[in-house]
Amino acid sequence: MSEPGPGTPQEWVGAWSERRAALTPDREGLVDATTGRRFTYAELDRRANRTARLLRQHGVGAASDAAGTVAVVSRNRPAVVDLFFATGKTGNRLAPLSHRLAPPELAALLDRVDPEILVVEAPFADTVSVALETADAAAPRILHLATASDGASSVSTLDSTPYASALPEDDVPVETATPAPGDTHLLLHTGGSTGTPKETKLTHRGIVWNSLNTITAWGLRADDVTPMVFPLFHTGGWNVLTVPLWHMGGTVVIAREFDPGDVLETIDEEGGTVLVAVPAVLRMMTDHDRWTETDLSTLRFAKSGGGPCHKSVMESWWDRGVDLSQGYGLTECGPNNFAMPEGWPREKADSVGKPVMHVDARVVEPEGSGDDDGSSDPPETVAPGTVGELQLRSPHAATGYLDNPEATADTFGDGWVSTGDLARVDADGYYYIEGRTKHMFVSGGENVYPAEVEDAIADHPSVADVVVIPIPDDRWGQVGKAVIEPAPGVTTDDADALTLDELREFLDDRLARYKHPREIAFVESMPTSGPDKIDRGAISDRFGP
Repeated sequence: MSEPGPGTPQEWVGAWSERRAALTPDREGLVDATTGRRFTYAELDRRANRTARLLRQHGVGAASDAAGTVAVVSRNRPAVVDLFFATGKTGNRLAPLSHRLAPPELAALLDRVDPEILVVEAPFADTVSVALETADAAAPRILHLATASDGASSVSTLDSTPYASALPEDDVPVETATPAPGDTHLLLHTGGSTGTPKETKLTHRGIVWNSLNTITAWGLRADDVTPMVFPLFHTGGWNVLTVPLWHMGGTVVIAREFDPGDVLETIDEEGGTVLVAVPAVLRMMTDHDRWTETDLSTLRFAKSGGGPCHKSVMESWWDRGVDLSQGYGLTECGPNNFAMPEGWPREKADSVGKPVMHVDARVVEPEGSGDDDGSSDPPETVAPGTVGELQLRSPHAATGYLDNPEATADTFGDGWVSTGDLARVDADGYYYIEGRTKHMFVSGGENVYPAEVEDAIADHPSVADVVVIPIPDDRWGQVGKAVIEPAPGVTTDDADALTLDELREFLDDRLARYKHPREIAFVESMPTSGPDKIDRGAISDRFGP
């Protein structure tokens, strides 16, 4: 961890909870809707001090020159917030890992981040235990977070200590580290084109700048309140609204589970003023019985992200007087990069708006298009209205992927972030997302990579070959459809033919459930466009929407 140079502005997270507590000690920064507990900024800072002492007592980061890593597998709860502020104070890195992952996926992430402390919420103890058995990294010190319904047997598979009993009682201020702005604070995982987990390195500077960009572009205020519907292992859980609102002194409401009725109730009872959610969540809220009776008059705006939002959903929110528009972002670049201008016309509803104050955007010829002479010249910018690849540049772009130089060079190589998304710009400067340059699709706000799903399905004895394509889904936006070539001797009309339920049961221990296909189809043989090369386009044309 390097020291900032003379005159370097404070572009790190370190003292945020302390400074916010000094400015607005009695204002509520966090509400836990699951337990009903409410936390002022003064309380959050005292909790962060206790957690920082815990990390230092266990010597996180003390054994090397690099910052140590704390990993957490948990739903949204106050202890995860404490870890965010505490690692800011100590200069350590926080790696929130998805509790939705299957053990092999979780093991790969544990190997990548190599934590010194692993905090596990009790319901996920068995999954983590299996993952640790296959992980190559050294076993970390494990602390478990209990829930009200947990018994002693719930964490019996882990050699762990209760998190609550491990916390020091002393909550007075701690000496805060002064990491360099370019040091990593958050490690957030995203997928790869083959499904191999990648850990994106988000720096202190990047977190600060994304927060400032969000505040200035979206007009966030100190009295804003939001129900947080994204998980805290996701960039949406931290950087979309949570950290920017803490920067302003606003209030974030969290809960263990998502329920559309509960979110509507939170907006009603807490006076919610801003909401960001994936299209599936926004649709579920409009379909809920509480929709018509909920007072939405306090909502200044709502944003949809994580995939295209259907016009019918947007109209349902507009009819209730809520200014709903689409946003765009990705873990590697913020994620908040666009905003709708004031007074934007409804005919631009398919757009994600215009770049925010401190983001540069361009649309270039997609890689591999046109003549490739092997030169290192920058890509050509396409004409307005032409579809190309969207690239972004900003002070809140990530610095790369942890221990993955090849992928880092591909995505961040020339100072611009290659998003892998197709986009166009209209004559008025509005940006439109047109699709993916690769085969990845988004289901309920989560990236799904067909190659990873295909590899898992191909292990089934009834499968000779398989291609997974996205199809529209009213609830999740998109879901996977598995097109299968049966193994020799297996026919599609055989009584023993593979069913969708059997396939999903087979995948339960191999893939997170949001990656499971929701439809299945069979072909006698895969179409090809060349020797041994499957024609994915032909499959999509035949079996897609």
